[in-house]
This record gives sequence, structure tokens and C-alpha cells, in this order.
Amino acid sequence: MQRSRWRLVLVLLTVPVAVVVFGSLFVLAAEHLEGRETDFWSALEWALAMLSGAGSGILARGTHPLTVTLTILAQLFGMLFLVLAIPFCLRPYLEERFEARLPHCLPPMRDVILFYHYSSTIESVLDECQQSGTAFVIVEEDMALARRLRNRGYDVVFGKMDDDSRLLSGVEGARALVANGPDQGNAMCILSARENGFEGPIYALAEDLPYRPPLLQVGASEVLTPLPVLVAGLAARASTHISPPIEGLRLLNSQVGVAEFRVRASSPLAGVRLSDLHLRVRHGVTVIGQWVNGSFAAAVRSETRIEPGAILVVVGAHANLAKVERLAIPVRRRGPIVVAGYGVVGRRLVELLIEAGETTTVVDRQPIPGVDVVGNVLEHATLERARVCWASAVVLALSNDSEAIFATAVVRDHAPEVPLIVRAERTANVARLYQAGADCALSLGQIAGRTLSYYLRGEQAVAIDSRLRFIRVSPGALVGGHPVRGRVRERAGALVVAVERGPGVIVDFEDDFSLRADDSVLVCGTSAELTSFVREFRTTPVHGPRL
Repeated sequence: MQRSRWRLVLVLLTVPVAVVVFGSLFVLAAEHLEGRETDFWSALEWALAMLSGAGSGILARGTHPLTVTLTILAQLFGMLFLVLAIPFCLRPYLEERFEARLPHCLPPMRDVILFYHYSSTIESVLDECQQSGTAFVIVEEDMALARRLRNRGYDVVFGKMDDDSRLLSGVEGARALVANGPDQGNAMCILSARENGFEGPIYALAEDLPYRPPLLQVGASEVLTPLPVLVAGLAARASTHISPPIEGLRLLNSQVGVAEFRVRASSPLAGVRLSDLHLRVRHGVTVIGQWVNGSFAAAVRSETRIEPGAILVVVGAHANLAKVERLAIPVRRRGPIVVAGYGVVGRRLVELLIEAGETTTVVDRQPIPGVDVVGNVLEHATLERARVCWASAVVLALSNDSEAIFATAVVRDHAPEVPLIVRAERTANVARLYQAGADCALSLGQIAGRTLSYYLRGEQAVAIDSRLRFIRVSPGALVGGHPVRGRVRERAGALVVAVERGPGVIVDFEDDFSLRADDSVLVCGTSAELTSFVREFRTTPVHGPRL
């Protein structure tokens, strides 16, 4: 018999026993202390009334101190019994009756993905599975969470992995298993699946890198650690030491520079097509691309519109870049990196930034070791003390998405030109963070979702590297032609930003300008675009500095 049933039986037995005991004591008290006779049934009625708290004035209670004490004890016992019986006896019994509606064993698992434990980490993967019609089942050990998942339309099996060795019976036909619980729970799940004859792939999500070997030892096919990847992603977007926005800057002559500009909604650049701006003709600069919602979009076509709030990447002579500065806000790349939130993610992020040689300013509400500014990041006084306006970047590593969204809006209003990188708890809130003003937003679910999609559904797990690079090449097939015209950008994607001729560098190309065989061409683009440029125009790398 289950424990809740034993408790219910104990309650049902305690009530009549207590009524009989207190009724008998009342008969004795009435005869020996009050000097009056009372029949046993009337005494039972008195006892039941006193224990239930609804018996005021049913029988004369007597005046003797011991009789009064007996009445008080009966009422106190009844009150305590009701207080303890409902939460510890009746409620567990009713909950177990409700639990019976949840399946306790796996359905037919042929070509079905099994997820052990639900969390926001796998939320995006489940949504993708639903949209694509991929069948899946969730094994959940938390009864309340299992009920909520069932109400959302998920197939849920409720059970305790430690208590029920047959919980995963039938898993051998599953397509794959994803262990998403605590590390010790994942180990139990993996062992149980292997013991039940499952020979397919098992993907475990571990909390940290040291737990990877033990999970592989107990039978996991792959162990994914999205948390360190999330921290590295936040650090890479915040620090130019960890991930320079453009590789190969050393190839540029001192006359040429690269700058980033934020385009406000009120800027004359916002919403305008590149072909209508004529930035190369009017200002002598070239737009390489723009960062929008955390992704880099190369300006391949002249019809490309500059998005409000985007960060433009522009190359040109330093004097010409200063002209563009009047149209848009320059993005600072000097000063410390401000990290708001010193939890698990914030602490690891600061450690990684310090190892990369960055200076950090840590903001947190708690005065704990490692925190530089104690205060609420939602308050302007705290932002002033942290010198957010003079930071090279701000990273919000808050654990609450609602607070992160509001903090994003507050920081963006306080320091509109500072790059703002935000950590999200749920993938669904990433879009809201971009709307609030974040330049880059990453969630644990994004990292885990991309990787799991690669393993489970054969999708591309990691986006193609969009980081820009500069290379120096020979003109190749472009000899005698114009470096920009002739649909050079459309044909290869990469962009000619400068031409080295003799000791000088040319960035403004007149209409009659043509490339010579002894020129060196500086080309900018992503790795894929540069590869396409070299192949399309049959160029060769030019190594070493020009003399």
C-alpha cells in the first residue's frame, strides 16, 4: 500500500478513537467531578462537537477546573488535527489520485526522440520538433511540471528514475535520447536506458566540462556543455581581444581605417538604400556591412537598406571617416567592459575577459568579493558610478529575463553608443531583448538548440563564421578594370576597399581608374566571400608589407 493511503487510513482511524477517548473522559469527569450523570452517547456528541470546533453550548461543560481543562484539550486537539491532517494526509492522497492520470510508462517509441527532464535549455528544440512533426516524449520527475507540460500538448511520462527501474522500459526502439537533467540524474538515465537495451545515440547536456568524461564513461554518445559556449560567445562579442571584429587590420596602411557607427532612428542614414546614399562618391568611404540583431549582413547589393539601430562597418581614409561621424554615432572600443550580474555566468565571463587582458567593472546588488560597484543596474546612479558611458562594452549577465529586458532599455537610453550584449534565460525572449536595444543577445537554449538540431535533425549547428577579414592579393583578372564597378561585389561578395600603388594607398577611385599588374588590392569580406573572390578573379596572395 502506498504511503499516502496509509496516512489516509491513519486519519480515518484517529477520528473515532479520539471521539471515544474524549467522550469517555467526559463521562468520568461529569460523574466524579461534577456530580451528575451523563449517558455515553451524549458524551460522544460532546466530544465530536469539541474536536470539530462547532460544539459551543451542546452540553454543559461543567465548572470543575479539570472538566474545563478537558474541554480545552479536546478543542486544541481538534484544531491541531485539522491543521496537520489536510496537508500531510489528505493532500498527498488527492495528488496521487490526480497523478494517476499521467502515464507512468513509455508509449511505443519507434522513431521517437526521448527527452529526460524539461527546462528552458531544450525549449527551442521541442518547438522545432513540433513544427517539423518529429515525435518526442518527455520523461519528467516533477509532478507539477509534468502536468503543465501535458496541458501544453506534450507527450509526458511521469516517474522517478531512482524509484522505478522499469520507467524506461521500451526505450530500445527510440530514435535518440537527450539527457537534460542534473548531472547525477543524467548518469542514472543513461545507465537505465542502456540496461533496457537502448543502443542508439544518447546526448547528455552537462553543466560543466569536468563532467564530460564521467558521462561518456556511463554510456553517453556525446556530451554537450552549452554553458561554457554561452560564456565564450558573450565574451567574444564584448572583447576585441578575444574575437577581433575584423581580422587582418594590420594589412591596412596608416592612411586607411575601419570604424563602426551606430545608426539612430533619427539619422539621415536610417532606412535609406546604399545606392541612394552614394557614400563612396560623397564621403570617400565604403560600407562593408551592418550588424543587425546580433548578425552581420554584408552590404553585397546596392539595394541594401541601412537598418535603424544597426552598427555600420565602414572603411576609408581617416579624414573621410570623420565625415561619416556627423551622420552616425561612433562606437567606442576603449575603456573597461562593464559586466552587470555576478552569478555563475557573470563570474565565468569576468574570468575569461581578465585572462584575455581586458579590464572589467563588475556591478551586482550583493557586496561580494569581485564586485566593483554595488547597486541596481536599473538605477541611473549605479550606471553613473560604473561609468557605463565610458565603457567599451556592457554585458548584462542577469538571471531574470524580465529584469534583463528592462535593464537593456535603461542602459541603451543611458549610453546609446556603447555596444550592449545581453544574456537571456529563455530563447523566446531573445527577440524582445533586440527590440529593447541589445546589439547581441544569446541564450543557453540557443546554444543547446543549435547543437542538438545538428545531432538530432542533421541541421547546421553553428552559423557560418560571419567575422570579416582583410587580405592583400594581386589584381589577377581585374587588371585593366575598375576595382569597384563591373559588379565586382555582386560576383564574389567580397569588396575591394583600397589599392596599394607604390608607396601610397588609394581609397577614392575615379571613374577612369584602372588596376595595374603591379598593384596590390586590399579586399574585405567573410572567409567564404574571400575564397569566392580569389577563385572568381584568379588572384594570388601578396605577403609582407609594401615598401
